[in-house]
Amino acid sequence: MTLTPLANGFCFGEGPRWFEGLVWFSDMLGEAVHTVTLSGEMSTLALPGHAPSGLGFRPDGTLLIVSTECRQVLRYDGETISTLADLDALVPANLGDMVVDRHGCAYVGSQAREGGVIVRIDTDRRATVVAGDLDFPNGMVITPDGATLIVAESTGRRLTAFTVAADGSLCDRRVFAEGLDGPPDGICLDDDGGVWTAMTLAHQFERIVADGSTGRVTDRIDVDGRTAIACALGGPEGKTLFLLSSTDAYPERLGGTKLSRLEATTVDIPAARLL
Repeated sequence: MTLTPLANGFCFGEGPRWFEGLVWFSDMLGEAVHTVTLSGEMSTLALPGHAPSGLGFRPDGTLLIVSTECRQVLRYDGETISTLADLDALVPANLGDMVVDRHGCAYVGSQAREGGVIVRIDTDRRATVVAGDLDFPNGMVITPDGATLIVAESTGRRLTAFTVAADGSLCDRRVFAEGLDGPPDGICLDDDGGVWTAMTLAHQFERIVADGSTGRVTDRIDVDGRTAIACALGGPEGKTLFLLSSTDAYPERLGGTKLSRLEATTVDIPAARLL
């Protein structure tokens, strides 16, 4: 596949999302959230004092932003930034990725290498631990019907699925795919149920479908020795796959650098569409 450069000059990109004709993503070490147009024009929302990671949009367009080291989720309404929830008392480690469901509830991962948890933040700001015993929970997606949440467990090298109960809790834990080629990081979901997965140390992005307990890789995109960090589907037809990569899987080694990239390619199956 041909990769088209869209943006560079930022430190460590994470959490890409397609929303209202723009790619939104975090620059963890740059303390900012960027937006990029399909023509490569970039704008910046500065977040001094925060290391942002996971992003998500509520139905009303409010942007939620994970502040990793502060262990908070921030709220941006287009004008001001405020703290939606402080999760420090609930979690064993710094926060990471996040997914927001169609009701506006956020699911946030706390990235302990063992014993990681997922916290749900309801629309009334109540926060509840809804899953535990995870090996570094990372990227997350929710299926269009709202019935299933899939999370990447990085140190476990697996994708794990949960049923989302009517009250938003997670149950019926099961393996979606395991024995992956590299620790998975960010993920996104297409309309046929395929999960595009950033395989950090394998230097590629893979599309994985459920097939027994191991899963099956249907497509691979090599990123030429770079570290695959995260991905998102979007574009006018939902068939543009946006890819974030860096030169190292460990953000702490990249302070002061500006070597991350945002690239794009076209795939056959569009982003998952809400039912």
